[in-house]
Amino acid sequence: MPRSIRMIIEDQEVVSATADTTVLEAARLMKQRKVGAVIVVEAGRLVGIFTERDALFRVVADGRDVQHTQLSEVMTRSPQSLHPDKSFGEALHIMHINGFRHVPVVEDGRPIGMVSARDALGPELEDFVYEMLRQEQVDNVLA
Repeated sequence: MPRSIRMIIEDQEVVSATADTTVLEAARLMKQRKVGAVIVVEAGRLVGIFTERDALFRVVADGRDVQHTQLSEVMTRSPQSLHPDKSFGEALHIMHINGFRHVPVVEDGRPIGMVSARDALGPELEDFVYEMLRQEQVDNVLA
């Protein structure tokens, strides 16, 4: 049975910051919590996401000052999100099609977690590897 996003994030604590948080503060939070992205919230609502990629491309590559640049200046605004009852396979599909590595999970308008490509290092990856091996065997039989 496919895992739902809710199953994946059930023990997760939301890692979030406000839009006026500095890049330096956000980077330290990401390091401390060992995550690759933070959800940006205002009044408990999702307004953006700040990722490692944003830090590299929108801050470092542009020579911005991490101590003074606020997330509101460099975050991805209004990111695509998913409901927790969707399948993790759907999350992987969205990540693949759009080139994302992180997708916020929102229920009743409030962020409750984040799924990432790293979460695929579970049953879905095993299923994928099994399917690839099965397909290889089928190809060998047909050859």
